[in-house]
Amino acid sequence: MSETLQGFIETYAEQWRTGQSARNLARYHDDFVLHYAGSHRLSGIYRGKAAALAAMRSFGEATGRKLVEIVETMAGRTHAGIVAREQFHAAPGAPILRRVAVYRVVDGWLHECWVYDDDQAMVDRLIG
Repeated sequence: MSETLQGFIETYAEQWRTGQSARNLARYHDDFVLHYAGSHRLSGIYRGKAAALAAMRSFGEATGRKLVEIVETMAGRTHAGIVAREQFHAAPGAPILRRVAVYRVVDGWLHECWVYDDDQAMVDRLIG
């Protein structure tokens, strides 16, 4: 990988912030695995890029999620993370949540992601 893991995740975060989702989706490996925490109907593990992207679309439809800000990026040797604040329009009062995504990166590809919300109970109720 020609860029550092910190540079990789900062670029990913900037592309997310500026709405360049197609560029970010190109960083997902075909064998990408997504882990959604919680006990809502979309909680679980999604194996394969297609299954993970379908789950992300369903989550977006259920929550009306919109990025408010990237709070922080971080990177270690094999994992990187983003702390973001997102607004969920589908919920009464349009709450803003802090969300953490932890990525496992191999050879310049996103291979795995774990998503955690600071109010998991609210997300579980919202999605059902």
